[in-house]
Amino acid sequence: MIRIIALTEPGLMLANKLVDEKLVDGYVWFKPQPFKQQVQDAFLKGDKLIFICATGIVVRTLAAVLQNKFQDPPVLVMDEQGQFVIPLLSGHEGGANNWAKELSGKLSAYCVITTAKSYVQPVYTIGMGCERNCPLEHLETLLLDCLSKANLTIDQIDSIHSISIKADEVNLIRLSEKFQKTFITWDTFSLREVEHLLSSRSDYVFSVVGVYGVAESAALYGAQQRLGTTPELIVKKQKNSKATCAIARSFSATR
Repeated sequence: MIRIIALTEPGLMLANKLVDEKLVDGYVWFKPQPFKQQVQDAFLKGDKLIFICATGIVVRTLAAVLQNKFQDPPVLVMDEQGQFVIPLLSGHEGGANNWAKELSGKLSAYCVITTAKSYVQPVYTIGMGCERNCPLEHLETLLLDCLSKANLTIDQIDSIHSISIKADEVNLIRLSEKFQKTFITWDTFSLREVEHLLSSRSDYVFSVVGVYGVAESAALYGAQQRLGTTPELIVKKQKNSKATCAIARSFSATR
């Protein structure tokens, strides 16, 4: 959920404009009370926040609940006239920088990015496993849940990966086509290369397919092959009744 928080009448007018003109698919929150508790609760739930007020108010309100740039949701700050958009929190990892650029473009406003220029670019890969003939909705719902946990959008994902026995899994293929992502499968010998990076191991899964976890192994190996650098899990294996999903990342140094 996106919450647009306004504290003054001019701020409320801007907030309503953002929603009415469909510039932001969000909910206007005017002077929520008790302010600090309400805002902190929304932040901890993972809501994306746009504040139309002074940055100092935002800093003092959220300071006690900040965790880290990988977990905190993105936070933008705007002035009452809508002339400036500032990505205050989770600029690179949480996507606030890109979000601020997009919004400022719609408003013809200035995007004030204060984070250092990123010379290290992350590449994100999805790993998925599933029962044979798993319904598409099970796969899609799980994938979107994992993206939400990582504060990522599908546009930030490079590719979707699985084990070679799933190369003909119809709905994994359809899922990849729906989101316009390359679908790649890997043999068990390749996936075992990242065995030491798994968050958990299933002896049962190993007895069936030859690796200790399909989703994590596929995500990690895919990220490793994409850039040739050591990958890491950013979302450990998540599952529903018919599928598993994990997200990994590797980094590429760029000039």
